[in-house]
Amino acid sequence: MKYYVSAASSRDGNGSKEMPFKKIGDAAKIARPGDEVIVAPGVYREHVIPRYAGTEEERIVYRSEKPLGAVITGSEKLSDWKPFEGNVWKAEVDNGIFGTYNPYKEMVCGDWYFAPTNKHTGFVVLNDRMMYEVTSLEACLKGESDPTSWAKAVPGWEAGFVDGKASDESVYQWFTEQAEGKTILYANFQGLDPRSEDVEIAVRRNCFMPVENGISYITVSGFDIKNAATTWAPPAAYQDGAIGPHWSKGWIIEDCEVHNSRCCGISLGKYRDPENDMYFYTKHVKSPTQMERDAVCRGQYHGWLKEKVGSHIIRRCHVHHCEQTGIVGRMGGVFSTIEDCHIHHVCNSQQLGGAETAGIKLHAAIDVTIRRNHIHHCIMGVWLDWQAQGARISQNLMHDNIRPKNAQPALGAMFSNDIFIEFGHGPTLIDNNVLLSEVSAAIPSEGLAFVHNLMLGSFVLVNSGVDSVVNGQREPRYTPYHIRHRTEVAGFMTILHGDDRIYNNIFLQQHPIAEDKKPTEASYTTVGTAPFDIFPTYDEWISHFMMGEEPNMGKLATYHFGHLPVWLGGNAYFNGATVCQHEKAPYQSDEPAYVRLAEKDGKPVLETNIYELLKDFCCGIITTETLGKAFEPEECFENTDGTPITFDSDFFGSHRGLKTIPGPFAEAAESYIF
Repeated sequence: MKYYVSAASSRDGNGSKEMPFKKIGDAAKIARPGDEVIVAPGVYREHVIPRYAGTEEERIVYRSEKPLGAVITGSEKLSDWKPFEGNVWKAEVDNGIFGTYNPYKEMVCGDWYFAPTNKHTGFVVLNDRMMYEVTSLEACLKGESDPTSWAKAVPGWEAGFVDGKASDESVYQWFTEQAEGKTILYANFQGLDPRSEDVEIAVRRNCFMPVENGISYITVSGFDIKNAATTWAPPAAYQDGAIGPHWSKGWIIEDCEVHNSRCCGISLGKYRDPENDMYFYTKHVKSPTQMERDAVCRGQYHGWLKEKVGSHIIRRCHVHHCEQTGIVGRMGGVFSTIEDCHIHHVCNSQQLGGAETAGIKLHAAIDVTIRRNHIHHCIMGVWLDWQAQGARISQNLMHDNIRPKNAQPALGAMFSNDIFIEFGHGPTLIDNNVLLSEVSAAIPSEGLAFVHNLMLGSFVLVNSGVDSVVNGQREPRYTPYHIRHRTEVAGFMTILHGDDRIYNNIFLQQHPIAEDKKPTEASYTTVGTAPFDIFPTYDEWISHFMMGEEPNMGKLATYHFGHLPVWLGGNAYFNGATVCQHEKAPYQSDEPAYVRLAEKDGKPVLETNIYELLKDFCCGIITTETLGKAFEPEECFENTDGTPITFDSDFFGSHRGLKTIPGPFAEAAESYIF
């Protein structure tokens, strides 16, 4: 059955084409498996709460009649502004409008939040951009530039507030206080008249999200989703977003624009569990890392199984201007695919800070595929934290995921890179990517394979960034690994480091080198594979284990906790990029090489002379058999269905022929259009 919705309808109807509902939520209350909800262009100021689940055979589909024509917003217009002083205006809102959730009382805070607790979950929106919150009326009156903001410094920042021209957005500020049952708002509009501009305030926590678990097999297609007063979403707590499936299976979110979320845009997050929700923040007595282990084990009780949770698809979505994470998830995103998305300008205002900030931030990315995305101008590109087992990051373009040089570090802010794989045992596969930021990959993990990438950045946190030192002693951080292609826990182990494969990549030192930095630091910028010198080859490693002899448990204990081996081959190095001592016959060029990313007809274009300098160098085809098994889970680098991979397709999906060259492209060229 088809239900119709139109905000422009003269009166509320029955959902027929002749008498459509005025609200999407009315259709969401009755839509059943096989039904389709068709939404006409218009603005829908509501939190859509699907009540019923679809099935794998008969999904429930919510579709914008015109692509991005139907806008679901968490905000309300606010036009009753009065001049206060200078450029600052004042407005009052009765708290009754907020119901049980007043985002101008609720603070952004919680586990793994490192910034000061002085920002609210609500915000003021000026001409479709979030203004900056300040902590005093005095600061709002001054309206001074925020030195930590990326907005005034990041190349590629889109049109600003004034006449479509770029500007320092950090000077557009607001402040709030409570008085006599009202929310008082002050805003510095820098000379603009808010009565003639588009000014709104966020009032709802979510735009499209169930409140119950198990509302599965929903499709959301073609909506503009924005202005959600979302809360901080750490991994051991309930995670909300502007849109998300809550704790369910089989959602498809496609062709949507998701933006202006106080914290997260799309959530593939954790079950709601009051016993383990912000536990560290509220009770303090157990370490936050222990809460992560608890969350994994308690997940089994909450139905964390392949048959019940995950297997979502996010495709062709435009996700931007979210201040924690563009796409977030803990456990609920297993077996999912994120593809063909444009994700940018995430955590750029630097208003929030903590260990959950990235374009994509997933915990337990078991058999998750992240492919063909364009990710740029984010505090990090992709951050897979814990249990990235069977995850594959492939055919992505990432660039400018780095704090601008003229923006000061913000209190509580994380470091920056294109890819961060943290506390994982693998197998995690990173192949056929174009990684152009100063740091390509932070890898306090093991069981990684880098195959056919172009990397202008460094490896960092090599052999570091895992265990804590408390009371003068090392406290190992044990993390789980799983039954192959399942969620059931197979064991726990600390990270030994190593167990990495690096084949057929191109490394180019183009960014300046930070002096006196080490590969154990997040700010190390020397490109190449020399940091892997500290690990043994396979032959060196296996020689310690008394193969063919009666084992000696005491003697072997030393090696059971030693570094794991690494494998390298077929890589090409330019502009002095360093080479691991274990690699045999790498290609090295002393001639100046360059890679430039430009724009042509609205599309990124990569220009380079690398392939001219590469000459006739070629390398072999890499397969699942070449890569072997990740050590701890004893799982191959393979497809999510367990079938082997032959890496004979490139960044564009083109076939690699008999002559295989390093890097993400099958054919040599001077430029590539993405």
